[in-house]
Amino acid sequence: MLGLWSLMVLIPLLWTLMSSFKTTSEIFASPFSLPKVWQFKNYVSAWNTAGIGLYFFNTVIVVGFALVIVMVLGSMCAYVLARYVFPGHRIIYYLMLAGLTFPIFLAIVPLFFILKNMGLLNTLPGLIIVYVAFALPFTVFFLFSFFKALPGEIAEAAQIDGAGEWRTFFQVMLPMAKPGLASVAIFNFLGLWNQYLIPVAINTDPQKKVLSQGIAAFAGQQGYAVDFGSLFAASVIVVVPVLIAYIIFQRQLQGSVSAGTMK
Repeated sequence: MLGLWSLMVLIPLLWTLMSSFKTTSEIFASPFSLPKVWQFKNYVSAWNTAGIGLYFFNTVIVVGFALVIVMVLGSMCAYVLARYVFPGHRIIYYLMLAGLTFPIFLAIVPLFFILKNMGLLNTLPGLIIVYVAFALPFTVFFLFSFFKALPGEIAEAAQIDGAGEWRTFFQVMLPMAKPGLASVAIFNFLGLWNQYLIPVAINTDPQKKVLSQGIAAFAGQQGYAVDFGSLFAASVIVVVPVLIAYIIFQRQLQGSVSAGTMK
């Protein structure tokens, strides 16, 4: 079953990669054969002519800043809600969970007017703030149980040694939660990188578009004369960073909480 599932995933990826080096006529004439001449110019055309380079740069900025902010804020919020008891802490936690049940399309109109009144409509900072807001509930929900399961004796030992709350969190508890942080970082990265509805609604400036918008615009603006070779090349450009990020974070997934406490 795993082998069958692997083939279902790998075959479309390999076919997309192979088609990115073909001309449009070759793709329709012999879709499953190797290219007669490897068309590396498809990547140049996608990067420059289709503007994928600009969209890629915008996406890296938006997703990079949003991911860092949501991981820092989400881990701090989840740690406090999991380790401390104070009036209203359960209410805050349930409000965070309620954010997971709120459909994105219901918030589009309010978000539009809020960002417009703040002067952040059609800006990358505005898009970053919205990404953080929508990714924060999932991050808190995911890390809450993880911090809840960490041994409290470690934090108590750090405080006995003179560490304050901030130092205990950043230097002791957060490194122990590295497997959970890596997991939620992967999910957040995938969700933010592939986000389409939010940027389409609140980010209509052509110079501020992200990759998901750029791919859709590239495919639509050519009408019936789509350059499928360049389109497949653009798709590969979108997919490769996701694979690289997963490989990097997958290494961080190795190990466990018990291994972290032994250190």
